[in-house]
Amino acid sequence: MKVLVTGGAGFIGSHFARLALKKRYKVVVVDKLTYAGDLERIKNILDDISFYKCDILNKEFLEHIFEKEKVNIVVHFAAESHVDRSILEPGLFLKTNILGTHTLLEVVKNKGIDLFINISTDEIYGDIKKGENRAFKETDPLKPSSPYSSSKASQDLLAQSYYRTYNLPIITIRPSNNYGPWQYPEKFIPVVILKAIKGEKIPIYGTGENEREWLYVEDCAQGVLAAIEKGKIGKVYNLGSGKTYKNIDVAKYILSYLDKIYPRKDGKSYLEQITFVKDRPGHDFKYFLNSSKAKKELNWEAKTSFEEGIKKTIDWYLNNLNWLENKLHELQKFWEEVY
Repeated sequence: MKVLVTGGAGFIGSHFARLALKKRYKVVVVDKLTYAGDLERIKNILDDISFYKCDILNKEFLEHIFEKEKVNIVVHFAAESHVDRSILEPGLFLKTNILGTHTLLEVVKNKGIDLFINISTDEIYGDIKKGENRAFKETDPLKPSSPYSSSKASQDLLAQSYYRTYNLPIITIRPSNNYGPWQYPEKFIPVVILKAIKGEKIPIYGTGENEREWLYVEDCAQGVLAAIEKGKIGKVYNLGSGKTYKNIDVAKYILSYLDKIYPRKDGKSYLEQITFVKDRPGHDFKYFLNSSKAKKELNWEAKTSFEEGIKKTIDWYLNNLNWLENKLHELQKFWEEVY
C-alpha cells in the first residue's frame, strides 16, 4: 500500500511518515516547506520515500503527483497550526486550512483512493470552562474560539461533507495537544525549554491556570495508523492521553527537570525565569477529550506517560541544540509581536 502524507516534513507528519515506512508502507511526502516544515525531520528516510515540495493549493501539481504515484491512502496533516499566529494573520489560516483542503479533496475526488485520513484538532470543540467536569465526545457541537480552530473546524466539516455528498472514503482524527522531539519552538513546551537554556524570561499567559491534554507525538502517529488499519469510513475519532495539566505545572515540571540535568551556571533555578504575561485574546481554558471510541474501535490508547514523554522531549532538545537555536532568528520578531 502506498500512503501520501501532506505536511510530512512537519512535526506530527514526519513522525507518522517514519512510522508508516517502518510498517512497510510505501511513503510519498508532500510539503510546502514553510517555516514550520523542515527536511531535517525526514532526512534519514529521504532515500526510501518520494518527496515533493508542493503547496496543497497547487491543484495542477497535486494532480501530477497523484497521477505519477498512484497512491492508495492520503493522510492530511498539512496545515497552519499555531493559535498565536492565527491571531496575527488569520487570512493565511483560512487559505491553507480551508482552501488547501478543498483543493486536495477535489483532486482526490477525481483521482480516486481507498482512504483519506483528515487530521483535525481538539480545539474545534471550543473549551471546557473553569469548574466544568466533562470531556468532549465526537458527537459534541463544534464551537471554535480562534481563527486557527475556526479554520480547522471548517476543514473538518468540509471533509465530512465530501464523505456524505461524494462518498469519499474519509475518516476524521481529532488529536489533543501533541508534544515531543522535532516540534517547532513556537509551541509552548519547546518555548519553555529554549527560553530557559537561553537565560531569557519564560512567558506564561495569564496566571498559567489554563489546562491542556498532552499527547506524545509517537502515540498520536500510532493512533493515525490504527485508524488506517481498523477505522470505519465516515467515523470521527478523538485521540487523547486521558490526563490534563495546567500550563504553569507543565512549565515547572520542565524547569525542575532542567535544574537536575542541565543546571544554570549561576546555580539558580530556572523557575526564577518564569514571567506571567498578558493573556492571549480569547484564550480557551481547558481541552479534554473522551477517547473511549478510539480505544474500543481502533484498539488504541496512549502508551507514553507525560513524565516519560516530557523527559524524552527535553533530552532530545538538549541533544539537538543546534537545530533548536537555528530557529531563533525566525522566532525573535514573532515573539516580540506575541509577548
